[in-house]
Amino acid sequence: MSFKKSTNNYQSKKNIIAGRNPLLEALRSGDNIDKILLFKNASGDVINDIRNKAKQLNIPIQYVPNEKLNQLTNINHQGVVAFKSSVIYQDLQQVIDWINGNGEVPLLLMLDGVTDVRNIGAIARSALCTGVHAIIIPDKGVGALHEDAVKSSAGALEKIQICRVNSLLKAVDDLHLNGIKVFTSEMNASKKIFEIDFTEPCCIVMGGEENGVQSYISKAADEKFSIPMKSDFDSLNVSVATGISLYEAMKQRL
Repeated sequence: MSFKKSTNNYQSKKNIIAGRNPLLEALRSGDNIDKILLFKNASGDVINDIRNKAKQLNIPIQYVPNEKLNQLTNINHQGVVAFKSSVIYQDLQQVIDWINGNGEVPLLLMLDGVTDVRNIGAIARSALCTGVHAIIIPDKGVGALHEDAVKSSAGALEKIQICRVNSLLKAVDDLHLNGIKVFTSEMNASKKIFEIDFTEPCCIVMGGEENGVQSYISKAADEKFSIPMKSDFDSLNVSVATGISLYEAMKQRL
């Protein structure tokens, strides 16, 4: 299976789809949609079709006031605005099968609550440079992968596989079922990063700077590690911490 991406697989963040029938047609045609903004009081058969199709395609819907939609476009949006996706999302299991089929040891990265697109771009660059096979993100609570993220990644988001899932916890279960261990980066973990064996099939989970890794993901993880720091400063920037973690994994694998 080939996961090579098109050189034109992202659109300007201003390139949106507005209107009920245009969006429904785009969904039926297989256009890559990042997310849908829907007026919270919108109703009707076409709206129901949009909801059902979005659920089928794992496209998140955000319910917003009409004023929000008016700020995005002067087109008659009919209570519906969607953003074209900046990347082509891959199925997690298919990516795992592809890695195993190539005889490689999976190295995956999961982002839990990372919202700043500049951080995501920097993380993607580090991930690509260190041999990460795919980045796993949730369909909600992550920065939009629009043109700004692609630019800040220096094109890395065009080259690395992105798997969007509707549940990080289910993704952890799927990883375990495939023999892939899950390691979380946490400030208070007693085990240091260099004590983790990254040579085995694994997924590294990095949390957002404000809340870190969510507790239920932490509980489901196989190991927790911390990055030792000489000073008592609060913490590292998430993109820097991710880079350190991934380079430790690459060093061990080399």
